[in-house]
Amino acid sequence: MPVPVADARTAHATGVERLLESYRAVPATAPVRLAKRTSNLFRARAKSDAAGLDTSGLTHVIAVDPAARTADVAGMCTYEDLVAATLPYGLAPLVVPQLKTITLGGAVTGLGIESTAFRSGMPHESVLELDILTGAGEVLTASRDERSDLFRAFPNSYGTLGYAVRLRIELEPVQPFVALTHLRFHALVDLVAAMDRIIETGRLDGVQVDYLDGVVFSADESYLCVGVQTGASGPVSDYTRQQIFYRSIQHDEGATHDRLTIHDYLWRWDTDWFWCSRAFGAQHPLIRRFWPRRYRRSSSYWKLMSLEQRFGIGDRLERLKGRPPRERVVQDVEVPIERCAEFLDWFLANVPIEPIWLCPLRLRDDGGWPLYPLRPHRTYVNVGFWATVPVGRSDGETNRLIERKVGELDGHKSLYSEAYYSREEFDERYGGETYRAAKQRYDPDSRLLDLYAKAVQRR
Repeated sequence: MPVPVADARTAHATGVERLLESYRAVPATAPVRLAKRTSNLFRARAKSDAAGLDTSGLTHVIAVDPAARTADVAGMCTYEDLVAATLPYGLAPLVVPQLKTITLGGAVTGLGIESTAFRSGMPHESVLELDILTGAGEVLTASRDERSDLFRAFPNSYGTLGYAVRLRIELEPVQPFVALTHLRFHALVDLVAAMDRIIETGRLDGVQVDYLDGVVFSADESYLCVGVQTGASGPVSDYTRQQIFYRSIQHDEGATHDRLTIHDYLWRWDTDWFWCSRAFGAQHPLIRRFWPRRYRRSSSYWKLMSLEQRFGIGDRLERLKGRPPRERVVQDVEVPIERCAEFLDWFLANVPIEPIWLCPLRLRDDGGWPLYPLRPHRTYVNVGFWATVPVGRSDGETNRLIERKVGELDGHKSLYSEAYYSREEFDERYGGETYRAAKQRYDPDSRLLDLYAKAVQRR
């Protein structure tokens, strides 16, 4: 039987009522948005004076069923809270995105990825059913068999078809520890070839691989990080203190080894927001010593970044130094693995950003996710790069350049950050016809923003 978490079912019902009340209170002419204290989106949007939807009662795990290996989860529950509820049963979601405050609903409607994606696909593929507050103000249940059009169109819709209220997801057994092997490469083609072999066989040196991602520091310094679950006890590293995880990967030749608890492995990137905490001085040994550990997390850095953008601090400092302002290039793209080395070579030659994150991905099933149409049975590599570059001669010059290159390589780009596509390009890449049909059916009065308006026009 499912194991209730406190009085979560009663709390969930109350939370749904509060959500619906807040939805009905939004004027018909005002945009509908969630009231959130944190976000993992990186695109600007128009300001609104209308109150956001009350999601305060939808932040919990409703129940965990250890026998069925499923969990019922409220849409605004963070992965940090979800993992805390499932690990005591030796279970975890099939894909746990890297940052603690990403919500389950957000990872499904906005896509998510992590180092299990080469074998488990994306978070929405492990959703069995979900309740969605649609633009029509109804809470509807969708699954592969019930309202399958909504179920299939919801991933990558970014709240423009509705908001996830409850999700039932698959869980998988996990061991208490992860043994890591960091493989050094001097050529990107060699790294990609090794990655491809691991994905095709599921093994490294005859041992089953559970986790796989990588980091590129330069054309002649790159790494694969290979993780294997284990129950064997022993010393473990702790990168929430003075040591920094991504720096621990680096070495001159061959392979190095490390061990983490499963909890610390899942959140290994959160402590330093991958490597982006360096922008705030949090990696300086002296500053790090006095930076409280509870604030060494992605949500803290995101708030600092928001303040910087609000007051234009970065551009002001650049002007004082006699330099041009900076263009933000915060993107994740997927390119077919056979074009990955080509893209990386191009990127390193044209975009002054390092390090770069690599995460291989393969859909679990035969596809059918029209708003982000990756091909089934094909391996892609997510390439993540998050920094700024000097502004060019036109708005978003570097971002536009990247968009064109990704398109040339038959790739796709996530929509959590700035996008510059024309309406025609956007419809072609993100399921325009299918999206419009779902929009007309489940948001006939257009109470919610259109996906193009939200992702490209920044409304």
